[in-house]
Amino acid sequence: MATDKRKIRSGIMAGIIAASIWGGMYVVSDWVLDVIAPFTLLTFRLLLGVVALGFWRAGKEKPKLDPSQITKFLAIGALGYGLSLGFQFQGTLLSTAATGAIVTSATPAFVFLFAAVLYKEEIRRKRWIALILSSLGILLVLDLKSTSMEIDHMQGTLFLVAAALTWALFSVLVSKATRNMDALSFTFIALQGGFIVSLPGAYWELANEPLGSISFPILLGILYLGLVATAVAFYLWNKAFELLDPGMASLTFFAQPLVGTGLAALFLREKFSPSFVIGGLLIFLGIYLAASSERNTKTN
Repeated sequence: MATDKRKIRSGIMAGIIAASIWGGMYVVSDWVLDVIAPFTLLTFRLLLGVVALGFWRAGKEKPKLDPSQITKFLAIGALGYGLSLGFQFQGTLLSTAATGAIVTSATPAFVFLFAAVLYKEEIRRKRWIALILSSLGILLVLDLKSTSMEIDHMQGTLFLVAAALTWALFSVLVSKATRNMDALSFTFIALQGGFIVSLPGAYWELANEPLGSISFPILLGILYLGLVATAVAFYLWNKAFELLDPGMASLTFFAQPLVGTGLAALFLREKFSPSFVIGGLLIFLGIYLAASSERNTKTN
């Protein structure tokens, strides 16, 4: 039982840290996308992630995989690290970072649905309560009254909805793929699958629109997206889905808009509103309820 508790705690912490890292990603990507087109930036991001994880894996024992497994992992990577991230960057470019945080916050709900349909995972009552509480917390934290949803952003919003859907499906597939595979090896292979989508897109973008001026701050933004938000965060996110079931792991995603809003308040000198504090408490209460549900299931 102690081992199960440690697994649950480790999985929750891995998911929260990954989501927290992504909290600042929308602000950084919105800024970098002014200079680099979406799929070109995605290619840089994937390349840095693959190189970093390659060094991380050096000297470690490599799992023996047959060609069908490698093909499956590459296909899953093309879905999550190619299509979903491409939709995310394109949506952020056309709309706003705040809109990106709002729309992708629906990801946990989509994970619940995909897990129920694909793996017949039961959505227990505590999970529903956790999802509702965390969703209410997101609405309070993001303060929808001050968020722009003008018609000009509609196309970007649709891209972001597609990003949330594909990322949810990807996450559920990761949960099954990592049952007999360590998260590090899976992430390394799956990231390479992202090139299947990103490279053609980057080639088309560079043929029609040259890169802008890459200053030192822009370079730092690229390094953040590639090394921290990709190599580290993707590994931790996949580790969470390795240790937890999809529904539980997905709820840690709610830390992303919470941290993102907190960073905006910190760096943009915005004040914490009462709704931010209440929303944050609801988010963590939701995660706690889901975790207690997971522990009860493991001990029964």
